Amino acid sequence: MADEFSKEIGADGLMASASVLGRPAEEFVNDSMVEELWAIKAFEHAEIYFNLLSSVDPRILRLTKIDNDIYKHFRETFPKMDVATFSQDEIKTPEAKETWRTFCETYKETVTDYNYATLIRLDSTKEYSEANSIVVPRVQFLAIEVSRNKEGNNDSIRTNFKPKNRQIRS
Repeated sequence: MADEFSKEIGADGLMASASVLGRPAEEFVNDSMVEELWAIKAFEHAEIYFNLLSSVDPRILRLTKIDNDIYKHFRETFPKMDVATFSQDEIKTPEAKETWRTFCETYKETVTDYNYATLIRLDSTKEYSEANSIVVPRVQFLAIEVSRNKEGNNDSIRTNFKPKNRQIRS
């Protein structure tokens, strides 16, 4: 789907859309083109991140300059959360949503695109798939993935998966 769409609009269209997607969400209505562009960007991020996990020891992988701060804050806020595997229901209850909203807003000024829609895997031992992925704000992705990396939950990825050649989108 993403390949077909990116071929249709071409490189110029993708570049133009990048500037539009940087605008505040309130400025948009539910336009199918915008939704598809967001989906393409989220998929490309997931593809790149999984290739990194497949190539590099996750324990030494730094996702931001403030990984340690995010990790400490995450574990103080969610001390019992099992980041190895979780369900969408666990992080989307009304109580959890409010706690996550407060957590995420802390990084509004320090994490670029802190609330950007980002795909995350529900089971850290598996690759991205429709059944194993949900959309979360970028800082929530960072908190969970930094924890997975530091706690060894992503260690099996390098053994069980090999980096895939990225398909060039024209």
